[in-house]
Amino acid sequence: MANRKKNKLRVIPLGGLEEIGKNMTVFEYGESIIVVDCGVAFPEDEMLGIDLVIPDVTYLEKNLSKVKGIIVTHGHEDHIGALPYVLNRIPVPVYGTDLTLALIENKLVEHQMLNRAELRAVRAGQTIQLGAFKVEFIRSTHSIADSVALAIHTPVGVVLHTSDFKIDHTPIEGEPIDLARIAELGKKGVLLLMADSTNVERPGYTMSERTVGETLDNVFKDAKSRIIVATFASNIHRIQQIVNSAMKFNRKVALNGRSMINVVKTAMKLGYLNIPPDVLIDIDWIQKLPRNQIVMITTGSQGEPMSALSRIASNSHRKVSIEKGDLVIISASPIPGNEKYISRVINDLFKQGANVIYEALVEVHVSGHARQEELKLIHRLVRPKFFMPVHGEYRHLKQHANLAQSLGMPEENIFIMENGQVLELSQRKAQIAGTVQAGSILIDGLGVGDVGNIVLRDRKHLSEDGLIVVVVTVNSDGKILTTPEVISRGFVYVKESEELMDEIRELTLEIIQKNLGKRKSSYANIKNNVKDELSSYLYQKTKRKPMILPVIIEIPC
Repeated sequence: MANRKKNKLRVIPLGGLEEIGKNMTVFEYGESIIVVDCGVAFPEDEMLGIDLVIPDVTYLEKNLSKVKGIIVTHGHEDHIGALPYVLNRIPVPVYGTDLTLALIENKLVEHQMLNRAELRAVRAGQTIQLGAFKVEFIRSTHSIADSVALAIHTPVGVVLHTSDFKIDHTPIEGEPIDLARIAELGKKGVLLLMADSTNVERPGYTMSERTVGETLDNVFKDAKSRIIVATFASNIHRIQQIVNSAMKFNRKVALNGRSMINVVKTAMKLGYLNIPPDVLIDIDWIQKLPRNQIVMITTGSQGEPMSALSRIASNSHRKVSIEKGDLVIISASPIPGNEKYISRVINDLFKQGANVIYEALVEVHVSGHARQEELKLIHRLVRPKFFMPVHGEYRHLKQHANLAQSLGMPEENIFIMENGQVLELSQRKAQIAGTVQAGSILIDGLGVGDVGNIVLRDRKHLSEDGLIVVVVTVNSDGKILTTPEVISRGFVYVKESEELMDEIRELTLEIIQKNLGKRKSSYANIKNNVKDELSSYLYQKTKRKPMILPVIIEIPC
């Protein structure tokens, strides 16, 4: 049995399927494991108070001796964001290109972990040996520089993992995607293709990043006042184009937002961004120059509540306030779930007197993900034996499976997987062979995984119906010493509901007196009875079910 398993390649997604973000995939052969990407997802609406969501890496912890390294395909948060948390538990080398590692370094410095991490630089065209795997890095194009696809050479065949990509023949920086090498691999034979599904619903081709530069030039040419552009800090190509347009129209550039400043500094240091020193100014200078000579590049393109752009829109930013006629350009498309935040920010900016340009009005953003025709080209070049769509919600994975079928791939050779499922492959056969532990670990402040479903359920309960705390003092003889104190938070306003508060006090007194007389009644039982009876009474009176916390304080006689 052991020998048979050794001859199989196991591909185990721990994140990134049926969701946007949290990308992480395990490749296992015999005594060797490699991990591709280590990303975060952003919390859903019902995850109250949660900051980030990372993959559950219990399976890797149990097999730590086999793990040879983590390979990162590019520097976006949904591919690198979980590293500071995961490296604490899986202390293995991390492999990535120069810019990707520089962005990871910034994160590790924030978490005071840089000295404990082992970061190893690779470049497109290079191949490294990790246990049973030879990993080849293939030049790719995406909305961040230094992106790579991976050809993972295993004893049973080659796996091509595209990661996030698009086919951009005129990239802002560097060479285009290495289609020749992808075609060469296809000619030799690819066992499994794992390809990005994010934009599979969109027909045609994704436009080149250069088209945004032309749009920005046209917008800048007509602008009469200050320009504020919101974009992802990691979108270095976009930042370069904003700077180019600013220089063309004699404007200085200021940066706003901690991540924006950090990423720009890093990219300039590595030569991925070219901004002349006399063009870049400190944000404090924006009040000293004429408004028609300023461009500010800021974070907050997703409308995040505490981001720089949100604070500008709500007039709570310390250094920047909107004046009538300012032009705000939101150069990004919404991550699914963020639409309402962006809408709120756009409305607030208009109320402050700004003119706002966003994707629905003008093409100030292009995606970094391949559309249908680009995906078809990859499938045609690679001609894989088996196919596994990755990176997307279930509808994206299903549509990508349909696209592969339309190109002639047999349905039985396509695997729409779930996080935690194991795809087992030999040279001729592939099948789903069981599951491993997978899921989400929630990050709340400094807490990692200490907030689970029960805590979230309580937070939801509190957010919907509020809280009632009932405090009663008794002596050790079981005599009630005080009238119950009732504290209401988020349930009713006490001053306007005195009658209801009196009824709660009387009912609590009645329940406790009734139970204190019973020999077998512990304080735990009494509190449960107070909770149950008060809950029924309040639902009957108000049709609400607040969380009820009875507190019994015992004072010695």
